[in-house]
Amino acid sequence: MNSVGDVVPFCRAIFALDVLVRWLIAALHLLALAIGFGAIWVRGRSLLGPLDAAGLKRALAADTAWGAAALLWISTGVVRAFTGIDKGPAYYLHNTVFFAKMGLVLLVLLLEAWPMGALLRWRLSLRRGEPVDAALAPIFARISFVQAGLVAAIVFAATAMARGLGSW
Repeated sequence: MNSVGDVVPFCRAIFALDVLVRWLIAALHLLALAIGFGAIWVRGRSLLGPLDAAGLKRALAADTAWGAAALLWISTGVVRAFTGIDKGPAYYLHNTVFFAKMGLVLLVLLLEAWPMGALLRWRLSLRRGEPVDAALAPIFARISFVQAGLVAAIVFAATAMARGLGSW
């Protein structure tokens, strides 16, 4: 930059990059939500179906997609809430709906502990060529459907926040 005239295009470029990064992180956050909702629903449906080789493959593929979506969802959420890339901590930490939303996220995670452990054991059994004890599959299916409902409730909380509800 040799002159004052060079500053304006430079500032515009930096602003455009900032907007692009915020937009991409928000888009990834929402995309993870969509993938996760679909994956947890498919996992539940698969666990209710026949758990032959194809059924197990479907259930475990959906579970993998659910896990990947959860990692993307949580990581982009943390970036948006606590790095200042988006609205920043002041916005989120002064919103009662945000705390309700985090309570729902925590409930989803707590509900995931039992199925996650069991499905990991199923994967290990399959790798060893051992049979899978799928007796608890109907319970894990119900848990998956409850989690899908909680994800839908999280969407309602997020849209409430976006409309200014819960701010203090």
